[in-house]
Amino acid sequence: MLQHTNEEFERLVVDELDLLPDDMVDGLDNVIFVVEDRPEDGTLDTLGLYDGVALTERGQYGFGEMPDRIVLFREPLLALCVDLDELRDQIHITLVHEIAHFYGIDDDRLHELGWG
Repeated sequence: MLQHTNEEFERLVVDELDLLPDDMVDGLDNVIFVVEDRPEDGTLDTLGLYDGVALTERGQYGFGEMPDRIVLFREPLLALCVDLDELRDQIHITLVHEIAHFYGIDDDRLHELGWG
């Protein structure tokens, strides 16, 4: 398993966010990105999580709402990857996957698009 401190890992996440296309990230309203060690259930099978209400499901959504969260789980991502390049790629894929959920794209459609 790769070893990275929380700070190093968070830096990789920020770097990969910066590389995403503007049209993908410009619409992310009231969303925060969070790095956690692993999911609450302790599994290493979950790489990321979108915690919020997708744009396609929002009715009255406005001022004062808690921000949606996109969480990347550090330990599962590190356990999956054998080197830094693979880690960067997997962080990128996980970010795209979770951002897609924000836009209302479900897992089935993501698989069709090759991001599943």
